[in-house]
Amino acid sequence: MKVLDTALFASQALRRAPMRTSMMLLAIAIGVAAVVTLTGVGEAARRFVSAEFASLGTNSLIVLPGKADTSGSGLTGMLIGETARDLTLDDVIAIARNPRITRVAPVVVGAGNASWRSRSREVTVIGTSADMREIQRWELQAGRFLPQLDLDVASPVCVVGSIIAEEVINSNRVVGEWLRIGDVRCRVLGVMAQGGISGAFNLDESVFLPVANAQQLFNSPGVFRIIVETRERADMDPIRRYIVDTVRERHQGVEDITVITQDAVLSTFDSIFGVITMALAGIAAISLLVAGVLIMNVMLVAVSQRTSEIGLLKAIGATHNQIVAIFLTEAAWLAALGAACGLGVGYTVSYGLGVAYPILDFRAPVWASAAAVAIALISGVVFGLAPARRAAKLDPVFALTR
Repeated sequence: MKVLDTALFASQALRRAPMRTSMMLLAIAIGVAAVVTLTGVGEAARRFVSAEFASLGTNSLIVLPGKADTSGSGLTGMLIGETARDLTLDDVIAIARNPRITRVAPVVVGAGNASWRSRSREVTVIGTSADMREIQRWELQAGRFLPQLDLDVASPVCVVGSIIAEEVINSNRVVGEWLRIGDVRCRVLGVMAQGGISGAFNLDESVFLPVANAQQLFNSPGVFRIIVETRERADMDPIRRYIVDTVRERHQGVEDITVITQDAVLSTFDSIFGVITMALAGIAAISLLVAGVLIMNVMLVAVSQRTSEIGLLKAIGATHNQIVAIFLTEAAWLAALGAACGLGVGYTVSYGLGVAYPILDFRAPVWASAAAVAIALISGVVFGLAPARRAAKLDPVFALTR
């Protein structure tokens, strides 16, 4: 028998048993679709996080109070009551003196009650400077952002998120209205464009104050973090060392801060979500092995049902290898058709998820689709080998007489 004859004969055998064929196709299609869909979900999460960090700029460093290490001293310090020394506005001013630093924005974060006339709600209060908007690439819906002020100068002004403007102030003219944050009144200078979560903040539900006002509101002399933007990407390492040296000198020779870059954070998240995606792909691939076992069991039953056919093939001269090739070709046909159906179902589900959640990109990576098809083909052929050998070993005389 030629290769084409073997392929045609195997395809005809599959068409003669539509129920059996459909059952095996369904098992393989489910496995492939699961791999495509789950890896698409993992990749969607990774792309979303990557886009969020990319929107913060690639030349940014984040300065946090406290030294991150693996010696266990941090836990010991908490147990005996030690806390990291606060970063102050004077530290921010000292850091900003380097000419290779373009912008520096201190951040103070807390919760407060925003009220306007009879309306009020809990909000996130963010104390920062005018440079924060430029560093984070935030957009405004109306008005303007915080004014350029000396960091230690308080001014009764604020900028509100879109949800705060709609639910609390609810006025035709939000800019210029007076909003009360706790016991402090401030005039609204602007409204943030709808942006959702940016970094660690939900822009739509936040109120932005000058950093000095926020420190007075929360009675906090320190800052939560400092965000630094450099002129060029090549300046990242020198500026990181400069920040560490500057703060160490100001803190009596103690290195009690941690400086991280956006690239380092993004690389960490990429690694985490990469592992998650691989784990999801591995879990889904198990269903393909289950489908392979189903192929083996169903084809073993099929061998017993097709003994007369096998005996006739042997009687007209089909060799041992040709019988094996026929059954392996059937298994390969099943795996290929099931994989094609699974890809179609998986991409359809991913498209549906993308329509339901347009903020996420659920496209499965190419390697996942290729791996799913490869595993389906391999499992189909490997698990089809035992039924093929069993069929080839049948005695033609006994096969014809069953």
